[in-house]
Amino acid sequence: MALTVVSGTGREWRLTERIGSGSEGVVYGVDDTRPLVAKLVLDPPDPAAYRRRVARLVRQRREPRTVRLLSVTPPRVAWPMVGVRTASPGADGIDGYVMTDMRHAHRPFAHLLTPFARQAPLPRATWATALSVARSLARLLADLHTEGYVVGDLKPDNLWVDGRGEIGMADVDSWQFTDGGELFPGRMSTAGYTAPERIGAPAGTPPDRSSDDFVLAVLVHQLLMGGLHPFAGHPAEGGAYLSYDDNVLHGRCRLLDRTSVLLPRAVPPLDLLPRRLMDLLRAAFGGTRPTAEAWVEALASETAPGRLRTCAANALHVHTVERPWCPWCDLAERSGGTKTAARSATAEANAAGPRRPGRWGRPE
Repeated sequence: MALTVVSGTGREWRLTERIGSGSEGVVYGVDDTRPLVAKLVLDPPDPAAYRRRVARLVRQRREPRTVRLLSVTPPRVAWPMVGVRTASPGADGIDGYVMTDMRHAHRPFAHLLTPFARQAPLPRATWATALSVARSLARLLADLHTEGYVVGDLKPDNLWVDGRGEIGMADVDSWQFTDGGELFPGRMSTAGYTAPERIGAPAGTPPDRSSDDFVLAVLVHQLLMGGLHPFAGHPAEGGAYLSYDDNVLHGRCRLLDRTSVLLPRAVPPLDLLPRRLMDLLRAAFGGTRPTAEAWVEALASETAPGRLRTCAANALHVHTVERPWCPWCDLAERSGGTKTAARSATAEANAAGPRRPGRWGRPE
């Protein structure tokens, strides 16, 4: 039976196909002439508090700080338009909200994250494209921080990218914000995309901008390193691999200590990165975290005229001018000349499964 949702004013929408689900909600298409979807949160810890949160976000849609964020076409944020509840006669309804369907002008961020994933949707994308998308992500996060919002659960699943390489963001209902002097704390976090101070913290511990800055650096690393997570790898001391978060807490990161993890030889080399970006990543993971604004400036400088070089052998191989020869050709040679091997090496490193003799070793 098709679901129907109703707003507080009695406006009804019929839900269509189930589009996807996450850690707490399910997203459905909406039968409407506009590109809309509805997110339903199945079991919030405090349903009344969740309804208040959504109602405040809907109200803030008219505030200057939010208007500034939404005054871009296509929209950068899937902001809640109206709170709704399922119309279930004789039973308690499920709360949620209606928002813009990001699929109308965007594609999932994961489609750009690795060279293999972008072959079909973005066949002409290069490392220069990854730099531009990283800059767009940093710009959006900087704008959110300026307007007083903290994302708290920044991760690939919440991100979208359009044909120009501009970033969009969804799941606004998990953000941290204030309204009328009242704090609505961030509610969610995701393994592998959580700052170390929030890993294992008591439930309800609020995030801050610095927490977002840590995850921004993780995503920038993945964009520029062919999808490789910065805390991927098997512990070099011989202990069992547990998770990205365990590696984060123990500082197991190739950027911080080359001897701390074992990675397949065919993962992208560290010197693929310009020195300035490498320094920012090291600071993000082991020192004073650069702000989103600092990332905007640094990423913009790396796309300036004269900063990028195109390989003579392959026009899709773009790299920093600091690298005297093409790192992508090197990577292909190290992988036996196949994209499949390079893709498998990155996937294997991200999974950090059992070590395979002859394929694992400390990166050069």
